[in-house]
Amino acid sequence: MDIILLDDIEKVGDKHEIVSVKPGYARNYLIPQGMALVANDANRAKLDEIKQKEAEELAARKAEFEAIAEQLSDKVLQIGAKAGTSGKIFGSVTNVQIATVLKEKYDIDVDRRKVKMPEEDIKNLGTYTAELDLHPEVDIKVNFEVVEE
Repeated sequence: MDIILLDDIEKVGDKHEIVSVKPGYARNYLIPQGMALVANDANRAKLDEIKQKEAEELAARKAEFEAIAEQLSDKVLQIGAKAGTSGKIFGSVTNVQIATVLKEKYDIDVDRRKVKMPEEDIKNLGTYTAELDLHPEVDIKVNFEVVEE
């Protein structure tokens, strides 16, 4: 069954993409949850309208994202973690912790899925850089330091 995705869905596809999934998955989960539409002729025609409307909203928020980038450009987030004597932390630092620190310290509400972590797992104390994927034209780099609690 062909559907139009209304959200990014992991292992299925990206927003506004037309994908083929099993009919039961579409009828019983994606469509009732508001994550997809049936890809019939009417909805395919409406897809261009939806894309244009979202592009306008994103363009309107570009200034807001640029302000966030300016606010975070010279800041270093402090993320506390329990660590051993060698500097290796118990567990790892994830995008959830970065999103939480952004919300608590700077009142910037970022979806955890929009925080792109460095390639390697963060399992040691030190300074790292993450990327916020809020707007295609605005590149936001966030420096964070993992410190011992």
